[in-house]
Amino acid sequence: MKRTIAIVCGGDSSEHNVSLRSAQGLYSFFDKERYELYVVEMKGLDWHVNLPSGDTARISKDDFSFMLDGVRKHFDYAYITIHGTPGENGRLQGYFDLVHIPYSTSDVLVEALTFDKFALNNYLRGFGVAVADSILVRHGSEHSIDEQEIVEKLGLPLFVKPAADGSSFGVSKVKDIDHLAPALRKAFLESETVMIEGFLDGVEISQGCYKTRTKSVVLPATEVVTNNEFFDYDAKYNGQVEEITPARLAPETAERVAKITSAIYDILHCNGIIRIDYIISKNADGTEKINMLEVNTTPGMTATSFIPQQVRAAGLNITDVLTDIVENQF
Repeated sequence: MKRTIAIVCGGDSSEHNVSLRSAQGLYSFFDKERYELYVVEMKGLDWHVNLPSGDTARISKDDFSFMLDGVRKHFDYAYITIHGTPGENGRLQGYFDLVHIPYSTSDVLVEALTFDKFALNNYLRGFGVAVADSILVRHGSEHSIDEQEIVEKLGLPLFVKPAADGSSFGVSKVKDIDHLAPALRKAFLESETVMIEGFLDGVEISQGCYKTRTKSVVLPATEVVTNNEFFDYDAKYNGQVEEITPARLAPETAERVAKITSAIYDILHCNGIIRIDYIISKNADGTEKINMLEVNTTPGMTATSFIPQQVRAAGLNITDVLTDIVENQF
């Protein structure tokens, strides 16, 4: 009997359409001889299955089932590819725990922690992970902050970003103190909390990792090269970037990054595929410093996304990788 898998996409953030593209990528990657696959799209309270006929069927929230040809269908597994809420912040994971359906991501606590960039950075700092200095601003308190004090602490340029969002929506690189307030207003459109972060000058890389009961796989890193001010939405999704996999790192640096990636996976007790973004900067003595930017627990899965690139560079088959991840739960 084939396992029935829901590829869960959509969500309620600005990344809704990006998530739909990841779902199509995953649908093309999965072993269809082994699994019966359905794409489940969510937006608000509208949860439905996209059927092969082109029709849709409503998902019952009682048990995450649906009707097909007069028969109620139940899922054995949920592959969550929602970028943003509710699939990347623990809310959907809590629902699947309640209805006893295994899923592809980490658990509620890990998802909530990794979704909050400020909380994650300060948590991992306690384990010796290097991160940029940052300040958290909550919606409603932005008018009481001392902009001069922030600039004195973090310097210029600095980054203003939603503390709980992804895909560079609402992110600004601020070079002048007069642009700080508009950048905060932009970020607050995406999140109730905003992180102001010191600028790190260096090489940006991104590295995937997954582990099962029998294997630990750290994928080759991808180097991100863009002429944009930073790796923004256009760079990510509209081709305004050069992505080099494997990244052009010295062997000893590549080994250090891989060890940090594996360690963070274990510290957080992650599940499934994650992707960690870094900036490799220089210390005053010229040595390299590996700074973590963020942990992405539902990385993009289109054919051109980082993870499929890295899987190919590692000489692995993405279909086999997805099978490993699913079967690890059974």
